[in-house]
Amino acid sequence: MKRLFLLIFIFISTFTLQASDSLKTVSLAYDLDFLMRFDNRELYKSAYSSSMTIFGARVTPSVGISVRPQEGEEHKVMIGADVMKDFGGVQNKILEELTLYYRMQKTLCDTDLTLYAGIFPRHRTTGDYSPAFFSDSLLFYDNNLEGIILQVRRPKASFEVACDWMGQYGPDRREKFMVFSAGEGKLLPFMALGYAGYLYHFANSYKQKGVVDNILLNPYLKFDFSDMTGFQRMDVRLGWLQGLQNDRVHGDGYVFPSGGELDLDIRNWNVGVRNRLFCGTDMMPLYNNKDNTGVKYGPELYMGDPFYRVYDDGSKGLGIYDRLEVYYEPDFKGSSRYINIRIGAIFHFNAMKYCGTQQMVTVRFNLQSLLSR
Repeated sequence: MKRLFLLIFIFISTFTLQASDSLKTVSLAYDLDFLMRFDNRELYKSAYSSSMTIFGARVTPSVGISVRPQEGEEHKVMIGADVMKDFGGVQNKILEELTLYYRMQKTLCDTDLTLYAGIFPRHRTTGDYSPAFFSDSLLFYDNNLEGIILQVRRPKASFEVACDWMGQYGPDRREKFMVFSAGEGKLLPFMALGYAGYLYHFANSYKQKGVVDNILLNPYLKFDFSDMTGFQRMDVRLGWLQGLQNDRVHGDGYVFPSGGELDLDIRNWNVGVRNRLFCGTDMMPLYNNKDNTGVKYGPELYMGDPFYRVYDDGSKGLGIYDRLEVYYEPDFKGSSRYINIRIGAIFHFNAMKYCGTQQMVTVRFNLQSLLSR
């Protein structure tokens, strides 16, 4: 791998230096992301998540060519590596996968367009997704998307739509893909209307028969009272989670899990409290269904936080899940766009019962955010 990246770097540098006047728009491009995560889970009172400690780091360097044919337009082709290590692990292989992607950015009047195609970091997404969509563990371990994403940004609105191809049909590998989207637009200076949603197609392998359709929609209304109160952050988000799921072969027809979610985030003097309250039915009703080989669907079908199963004793009907986080997030006076440190404790409650806590520390660095200032 070292030789490969050295050859790529030499080729790009030589090409750039020897470019003629007509290719002055061609330049060397580079990027670097770093993430360290400490997540100590003491969830011994929960039936949904096990007590464990996740402690590791990953770095994703990339290099490539940038072409700027005119003002407000840029095209990049990048290749890189996703290097990840669980601290204390015995694994020898730390190279997760290669990243290779094309990125286009173009400005048309007041509209910014961004397109990614290939294998690229998941954090390039900008939508506001509830933990019912993607859990903390998935965001850390499944770091890249394989597919395409289109993003549109205007002064008062933003929108994205993406396709992530997660499984190629094979003897033991299911064909799986997800189309997801999110958007938000300001109705008033302090109020915005938004949505998030996905369609997850969980299909066959050669041995595992059956197809499951998993659809989740989340319209919401968001209020930002930061300017009115003088706080660093004071957000209130009212949303509705609506599922539409069908196990075509091993189920009994469509099921429609749903519920309301209230998210309150208050931060001042770099100290914050965030409380996310969900009231509804089990959002993962097919979790324990099995395919024809006897394998349970489980987290392969549901990538959201397992606490959205609401009850841990098999009860049915409406239930409550509450997630309370107390955190410290320092402001580095202008550096927060590319450096983020967050220290927090998260307390989980299912059916009004305490289920455990997480102590978390995350450190992030993103070079692209610094270069785009």
